[in-house]
Amino acid sequence: MTRPSFKFGRQLCALIAVGVLLSLGMPAQAELLPTPADLQARMPVKPQEFTVIEPHLSFKGEPPVRRLYRGYSADQVLGLLLGPDWRKRSQQELEFRALDGYVSRIPVERFARYKASLVFALADASQSFTVDNKGQNEKNVPLGPYYLVWDNIGAPELLAEGASYWPYQITQITLRQADSAALLPASLGEGAAQRWGEHAQLAQKYCLSCHQINGFGGDKMPLNLAVRAKLLDDRSWHVWLLTPQAFKPGTSMPPLPEALPHAEREAIAAKLHAYLKALPVLP
Repeated sequence: MTRPSFKFGRQLCALIAVGVLLSLGMPAQAELLPTPADLQARMPVKPQEFTVIEPHLSFKGEPPVRRLYRGYSADQVLGLLLGPDWRKRSQQELEFRALDGYVSRIPVERFARYKASLVFALADASQSFTVDNKGQNEKNVPLGPYYLVWDNIGAPELLAEGASYWPYQITQITLRQADSAALLPASLGEGAAQRWGEHAQLAQKYCLSCHQINGFGGDKMPLNLAVRAKLLDDRSWHVWLLTPQAFKPGTSMPPLPEALPHAEREAIAAKLHAYLKALPVLP
């Protein structure tokens, strides 16, 4: 989920820490990267311009808002940072960590299906690299140092996802082995992957960028959903996920993507609640 902005130091904006998992559970030491200007000097090609429908500015029933960003294709940048074979690790995931603790974990295979870009400016240099995050009533949210955007014009099916998998303020990228131990613990019983696998994926996609499950997830709003879900009845849970402002006026939590059909949003909310209520609460 997207999240509110905060001010950050100029030096911190200029750096990206990249941690690469070279073997199961054994991360390499993170590397601090140069400013976008210095990154350009290292790249073998010049920055390109990418047009996308900006999900933070576009809403169902309103004309889509197109934006022109400047940066590099994700393939080019990740190839430079992680080596040419990073895409062959289809069973792994890329973890994008932001300045405010927001974490987006994206399967590597998604980058083979859809075109992504890592951008660092708007094409119009006179405009600031910010966005109005309407879903959270936030204005002039800084996007830098880097923002991951997807070609949702060439692949319009991505429009229904809203801003899921669009992390900004990226400071760290880690190629890691996908770990289901926290989301599908043995205590769920035999056949947990078959029974709850889809539900766990939905939780990671829509909830765990900010929240956590027994310590696994983002650090932006790290409440334990394995506890929280058990405290809410079905109606309150649905209101919280579908219309957060009605549940808690003034909250910065965005709703499940409103571009999805209402029945699908209701189904996702129900699956998430059933799954989280079934999960044991662990230390």
